[in-house]
Amino acid sequence: MLRNSNGKQTAYEFVSIEDLVPKDHMLRKIDKHISFEFIREKVKPLYCEDNGRPAIDPIVLFKMIFLGYFYGIRSERRLEQEIQTNLAYRWFLGLGLTERVPDHTTISWNRRTRFKDTTIFQDVFDEIVLQAIQHRMVGGRVLVSDSTHIKANANKHKFTKKEVLQNTKDYIDELNAAVTEDRKQNGKKP
Repeated sequence: MLRNSNGKQTAYEFVSIEDLVPKDHMLRKIDKHISFEFIREKVKPLYCEDNGRPAIDPIVLFKMIFLGYFYGIRSERRLEQEIQTNLAYRWFLGLGLTERVPDHTTISWNRRTRFKDTTIFQDVFDEIVLQAIQHRMVGGRVLVSDSTHIKANANKHKFTKKEVLQNTKDYIDELNAAVTEDRKQNGKKP
């Protein structure tokens, strides 16, 4: 029988975000083993306790940057869009289905202003890696990846191992470049 699916987008449904994220999703494993609570204590001196508007939870901000780093999202604007539509990301951040995602400018402002001239990103990254090592989520293995274009007659028995280091500073630099490019394209000041 042919059915018409018109109007389903406006139907109200009672659902739990918990039930919508697969039980074996990688973010569930990360959430189970990695505690992000240490972040509050690390950033406490960078926040004012007795005036100003209430801040967005710093754990949410750092988890957003973690998602961008973990999933290779190289723009804060794109990160905001991905979080808006990805249920697993919302679940990981503790955001409800209708809750507003922190704006990309908020992420950028905190990263470029509040956390400027600090080692906070490297400290947070290091702590997450230490926790991951303790829970045997990562190891000290060497990963060899070939992402170069090779000629069709290349010798498959000849290769060079290279250790590739990427740190959080490289990711932060990429985010800064994306912000600069976005401002330039939209005719804004640097």
